[in-house]
Amino acid sequence: MPQSFGYRARTRHLFARQFRKHGPEHLSTYLKTFKGGEYVDVVANASQQKGMPHKFYHGRTGRVWNVTPRAVGVEINKTVGNRIITKRIHVRIEHVVKSRCRDAFLERVKSNDAARAA
Repeated sequence: MPQSFGYRARTRHLFARQFRKHGPEHLSTYLKTFKGGEYVDVVANASQQKGMPHKFYHGRTGRVWNVTPRAVGVEINKTVGNRIITKRIHVRIEHVVKSRCRDAFLERVKSNDAARAA
C-alpha cells in the first residue's frame, strides 16, 4: 500500500482524545484570556479541526506574540539542521493551554525575596 504524506499522517495516537474525554469542548475553554508574552502549551484538540496546529507543534511550549478574536499567535523554537529557528504560528484557543513552566521559577523568586528581606 502506498505511503501517504498528508498533513495529519501518522497521528492516530497523537491526536486521539483521552478515554471518556470525547465530545464537544467545554465553554470555559473559550472564556480564557491570553496576553502577549505569556507562556502557552500547544496541545491539539482532535474534536476541533479548525485552527489545529501541525503535528510537530503538538506538546510544544511557546510565547504568545499576537491575540486575535478566536486565536493566538505563538512563537515556538524549531531545530532545523544545526540551527534554531523561531516559528510564528496562529492556533485557535481550543488547541492552547496556559503553561505551568514558570510556576516553579516564580515560586523560587518569591521565596528568595522573602528570605532576603528576613
